[in-house]
Amino acid sequence: MKALRKEYGLTQEDLAMKSGVGLCFVRNLEQGKSSLRIDKVNQLLDLFNYELTATKKQ
Repeated sequence: MKALRKEYGLTQEDLAMKSGVGLCFVRNLEQGKSSLRIDKVNQLLDLFNYELTATKKQ
């Protein structure tokens, strides 16, 4: 997320405001926190036309 955010020239604050999630959430995501809400991750990814989905293990 950090690389994608920087590619678009956004600060963490910009990303939080544009996506509607909290700044703390953006920081936790970029720092690799292991437990994050998928819906909030997808809120961020939506700005870049991406989404996180679950797939069945093979």
